[in-house]
Amino acid sequence: MSEAWDRLWTPHRMSYLKGESRPKHTEAGDECPFCRAPSDPLDDTLVVARGTHVFAILNLFPYNSGHLMVCPIRHVADYPDLTLDEVAELGLFTQRAMTVLRTVSGAQGFNIGMNQGSVAGAGIAGHLHQHVVPRWGGDTNFLPIIGATKTIPQLLEDTRVMLTEAWGQ
Repeated sequence: MSEAWDRLWTPHRMSYLKGESRPKHTEAGDECPFCRAPSDPLDDTLVVARGTHVFAILNLFPYNSGHLMVCPIRHVADYPDLTLDEVAELGLFTQRAMTVLRTVSGAQGFNIGMNQGSVAGAGIAGHLHQHVVPRWGGDTNFLPIIGATKTIPQLLEDTRVMLTEAWGQ
């Protein structure tokens, strides 16, 4: 019997789902992608903007196009351990991320939040990061529900260039 639906394969997600591409550490250092990213050349990373205390970076495994994370530059795991300056800049970067995403992609809403600790779902629990996920009417459809698949309509590098250019305006 022939199926009426085509299959959309996303095999790159399996290594993430199995945990193969996730860092297994809690300490700062070369293994922490959030410790490395601020010092790498901008064109070699998914970093969109850098501040004094935090930076914005695209999620390598996004829920939607433009899925950003705002991270402190300092390796710190727990929100109460942030300094007042880090908290303030994290909030400002979150606001800026929302403004930029509305401007460049017409985002109609957002999911914003952080998972504190691996038991709460943090993939990289050792380095705090706040998710800023843009949402549009109808962006949740049958694919994630029936097929456990999410379509991302834009390449990460194209998204990074677009957001980086808009961030400074």
